[in-house]
Amino acid sequence: MNKHILFALVILAFGLQINRVSAQEQQAYKVGLVGFYNLENLFDTIDDPNKNDEEFLPQGGNQWNTEKYLNKLHNMAYAISTIGTDITPDGVAVLGLCEMENRHVLEDLVAQPEIKNRNYQIVHYDSPDRRGVDVGLIYNPKYFKLTNSKSYRTVVPNDPEFITRDQLVVSGLFDGEPMHFIVMHWPSRAGGEKRSMPGRIAAATLCRNIADSIMRENQNAKIIMMGDYNDYPDSKSVTNYLRASGDMKDLRDGEFYNPMYDLHKKGYGTNYYRDAPGVLDQMILTPALVPTGYDTYQFKNAKVHNKEFLKQHGGKYNGYPFRTFGSGVWMGGYSDHFPVYVILLKKA
Repeated sequence: MNKHILFALVILAFGLQINRVSAQEQQAYKVGLVGFYNLENLFDTIDDPNKNDEEFLPQGGNQWNTEKYLNKLHNMAYAISTIGTDITPDGVAVLGLCEMENRHVLEDLVAQPEIKNRNYQIVHYDSPDRRGVDVGLIYNPKYFKLTNSKSYRTVVPNDPEFITRDQLVVSGLFDGEPMHFIVMHWPSRAGGEKRSMPGRIAAATLCRNIADSIMRENQNAKIIMMGDYNDYPDSKSVTNYLRASGDMKDLRDGEFYNPMYDLHKKGYGTNYYRDAPGVLDQMILTPALVPTGYDTYQFKNAKVHNKEFLKQHGGKYNGYPFRTFGSGVWMGGYSDHFPVYVILLKKA
C-alpha cells in the first residue's frame, strides 16, 4: 500500500498505537505536531515604563482595554485549539510563539477554557525589543519533557544600537526522543528590505551557529527552527546564511531542509504584503528529521493553518488573515499571520 495513503488512514492520535490496516503493511504509527504562531501584539493593559507599550494602553492609540484584551485571548486560544485537530485530537504538542508582551499574557493565554485542559507549560525569557515583544514556547507535558532552555542575543556587527528579539532554544524529550526547538522573530523589513537585511542576516547567522553547536555534540540532533523570519524561503538570509534548502531528496552537505519552500512557490501565504501572499512563518529542519523510514520521529508534511474563520471575508482584503486591528481600527480578529505546523511520524 502507498505510504501516503496508509498515513491518511492510520493516524488517530499522538502517543496512541494505531491499529493495523492490512496484512501487507502491518505497521502502526505515532504522530506528533509542532507548530508556530505569530500572535500579533498580545499585550496586556498595564503600563510597563521600560517598554514602548503606549499604543496598547486604555489611553493609547488603540484604546486597548480589558474587553479587547479578553477578546484577543479568547481568539488566540480558540485558534490554537484548532491547529491540527483533524489529525490528532490533542492538537500541537509544541507551539512556538512570538509577539507577546510578557510571561503574564502567556499565563492568561494557556488558562483560557479553549486550551486549559491541555495543561500547556510555558518557556519564556524577556527580550530587549524596544516595543517589548518577546518569543516563547508552550508545550503539552503529556508529550514533551523539558530538560533545558536558553535565550540568545542577536548582534549586528558595527551597529551597537541594534536591538531585536532574542532567540529561544528549548531542549527536551519529544515522546522520549531528544529534540530541540529554536524559536525566533527576525528583525522586520521596516525601512525597506535592503536597509533592514543586515539584521536578518545576523539573526540567520546566530540561528545557524546555535544549531551547529548542538550538532557538534550530536551530528544527528533533531532541531526544528521555527519563527516569523520576516523573509521568505528563497531570501538570501535563509538560503545563503541559514543554508536551508527546499530540496528534501538532495540536500547538500551542511544544508537544512525547509519544507515551507514549496508552499511559498505554490502561492501559499502566512502573511500578506501589498496584495502578495508569502510564507514568512517557517519551520526548518535538520537532516535527522528528513524521512528515512520512520523508525524515529521524522518529517511527514508541513501545513499552513488557514481555516476560513481565520480569514477576512469580503472587501479589499478578502482572504487575508483576519487581524486584530486594520488601518488603526479594531476588527476583533485573530492575527495578521496564519499559524504553521509540521507533522512528525514514527512507527509505533
